[in-house]
Parts: sequence; structure tokens; C-alpha cells
Amino acid sequence: MDVVSDAIAAVRVGRPSTDRLRVAGTWSTRLSPYEGAGFHVVLEGGCRLLLDDPGDSGGSGGSGHPGPLTLRTGDAVLLPHGTGHVLMDAEADLAAADRAVPFERLLDGSAPRPPRTGPGQAELLCGKYRLDRSRTHPLMAELPSVVHLPNRVGGHPELRAAIGLLGGELLDQRPGGQIAVPSLLDLLLVYMVRAWLAEGSAGAWPAVLGDPVASAALRALHADPPADWTNDRLAAAAGVSRPTLARRFTALVGRPPMAYLTWWRLTFAATLLRDTTDPLATIAGRVGYGSPYAFSHAFARHFGTTPGRYRAREAEPPAARA
Repeated sequence: MDVVSDAIAAVRVGRPSTDRLRVAGTWSTRLSPYEGAGFHVVLEGGCRLLLDDPGDSGGSGGSGHPGPLTLRTGDAVLLPHGTGHVLMDAEADLAAADRAVPFERLLDGSAPRPPRTGPGQAELLCGKYRLDRSRTHPLMAELPSVVHLPNRVGGHPELRAAIGLLGGELLDQRPGGQIAVPSLLDLLLVYMVRAWLAEGSAGAWPAVLGDPVASAALRALHADPPADWTNDRLAAAAGVSRPTLARRFTALVGRPPMAYLTWWRLTFAATLLRDTTDPLATIAGRVGYGSPYAFSHAFARHFGTTPGRYRAREAEPPAARA
């Protein structure tokens, strides 16, 4: 797998969820902070988004927004860290945030719902991904609180195609939809992260993946984590000298190549413990450890618990872990 795929796969858990919201007139709704990532896609009309902490916001490239973010038809927005926020009609003032109805109550009908049609009509796809923060890859951790991807002519065609397909699947219940919708939601997350990287966003990881030396080394490590890697062998794979690799990789990634490899092997192992029933010996071999004992020792040092206890904890419902 490549770095972006691995970064998302390591942190994603469970199945994503989505709702379709159609409103008009004057309205505002609050989405509380949550353990995961959220997204909104404006299918029709427009609205505004206000973070609970506007000073912590960031759009394409990570630049802060001084106030509400205006969203128009075709815009997509990703909230990678589950930051609480308010959605409101395009004409609302900031005081509307104080009157916002909880999103869940708006959906289940326990709160008065604004009209579905009329002046200021808007339609949105709103969804969530469950994420496990204990294994967050630095690429995902670096994403700003808000990634705004405006609808531009010719911009990010894969993202636009995924939005169109997802909107169509959610409009009507079609055969195979229970497989199609979660798969399209996963694609949407990949395309939004990819679009953020492609837009020359500020931060370390767009620079890392744009650097020929660091990116070549990362591709090699992620393609074959259990290989008998050394600095010399990795430098040869990247086509540079060992000192050049060490200098470029460490400066951009933030840790030396072999330290990154150790971290990634154990992070990958945690994902295998969560998602498979493979015995410890099999997992140890898949991540480059010669014996279950050596693997267990390294895993406990990194995660503060044994692989067996980690697997048992991950098998519990989220509420039971709290």
C-alpha cells in the first residue's frame, strides 16, 4: 500500500455513516465534537459553517478563517479531527450559533424542523468516520481542523465523481446500496485527503510526499514493512547515498528512517490485531519481527500493553472501553 492509503487504513474503524439534510429559510444546527472525522457536501444551495473555536480553523492549505466559512453548491468540507461546529443558513448572523438545534434532534424530529423547500433552500450530505486516535499517522494528524474544497471547474474530478455517485445512491434505495454507499464514503475520504495534498497545502507532509528522496523511501518501507531494511538498503532503494537519505528523510519526516520503520511496523501490527484473527506469530512475521516474543516486547514498550490485551480491548464496544 502507499503512504496515504496506509495512513487512512490505520486510523479508520467501523463503518462510516451519512445523512441527507434538506432545509430552507432560517435555520442553524450544532454538531458536537466527536471521536472521528466529519464531512459535509453541499448538493444544492449554500450555507455557512462556524467552528466552536474559529481560531483553530484551517482551509485548503491550512490557512485560518476569521469567521464563518461560506459553502456553496458543490463544495466539500472535511473536519478531520471531529471539531464541534454549527451549520447555518447562508444569511444567518453569528448569533444564530447560540440558537442552534442539535443535529440529532433535527434529524429524528424531536426538535422543530425548518421547511424543506422555499427561499434559501439547501441540501447537504453530512457524514462521519470513526477514527482511532491512538494510531494516527502524522499525515492525518497534520490536517487542519477544516479542509475546504471549493467546487471549481476542472478541479479534483475524482472527488466530484465520487460526490455525484454518492448523492445518487442516497437519493434512492438501489440494489447493492449497502455495499456501494460505505465504499463510496471511503473513496470520498481518500479523495478529500488527496485533494488537500494536491493543492500545495502548508505543512510537512505535502512536502514529504513531494520530495523524491523521502517519498521513494516511504514507498519502499510501506510496500514491504517486514523486509530486512537497513539505512544502506533503503538509501539504495531511494537512489541516494546513506547520508543524503538520513538528512533529507529526518528533516522532512521528523524522525530517522529506521525509527519511522519501527513506529510504522508497530502501528501496522495494531491494525492487524484489530482487524484480523491472525495469531501473534503470523502478525509478528508480517511486520518484521523474528518471534512472537520479540514482537510482544516491542509492542508493549510502544503501546503500554501486550498485544493480547490490546486485541481484547479493541474487540469491546467503544462505550465499554471508556
